Amino acid sequence: MSQDRLIQLKNKETGEVYWTSKNKRKVERKIELKKFSKTLRKHVTFKEAKK
Repeated sequence: MSQDRLIQLKNKETGEVYWTSKNKRKVERKIELKKFSKTLRKHVTFKEAKK
């Protein structure tokens, strides 16, 4: 996976981080995904953050 396409998804409550990629040509907005939080032990919203 190319390092320049990686984006960071961060949870505001816990500060947990997921790394994923996005196609910057097609997706211009910031990504919000529901992922599993290990500390909260439930699915919460992770939002795109700066690297």
